Amino acid sequence: MGFFDFVKNAGKSIFGSGADAAETDAAEAIAKEVGDPSLADKIKVEVDGETVKVTGDVPDQETREKIIVAAGNVEGISKVDESLKAADDKPEGKFHTVAKGDTLWAIAEKAYGDGSKYMTIFEANKPMLSHPDKIYPGQVLRIPMFVD
Repeated sequence: MGFFDFVKNAGKSIFGSGADAAETDAAEAIAKEVGDPSLADKIKVEVDGETVKVTGDVPDQETREKIIVAAGNVEGISKVDESLKAADDKPEGKFHTVAKGDTLWAIAEKAYGDGSKYMTIFEANKPMLSHPDKIYPGQVLRIPMFVD
């Protein structure tokens, strides 16, 4: 729980009219990015300028991390202040800010010591990522603890 930094001008617009988006619209937009529309009723989202505050109870650590990256990888957002409580006690994954020239293979090699495990990172960031080759500088990706 805490603050996470993001690149303000890297990301797509999911809040419609930007920082003026209604709280329910923002929660629905994040739930859609995470791929679980039912989350919109479980989380509270407040957009205050460049900061998104997300609170609520979520089913697991994976969902918590997906909400953080979905909220932060938005154009105009530079911080996510989250107070999400995960129902499980799995260890936290890591986050990686994509740099120019990064590939999922290189990120997997750095994170796991094996680039061929890049699909683990891709799957962990769906539906935000639509293709393993479509990542961009400034985007923050979720790097889950790898289990063979």
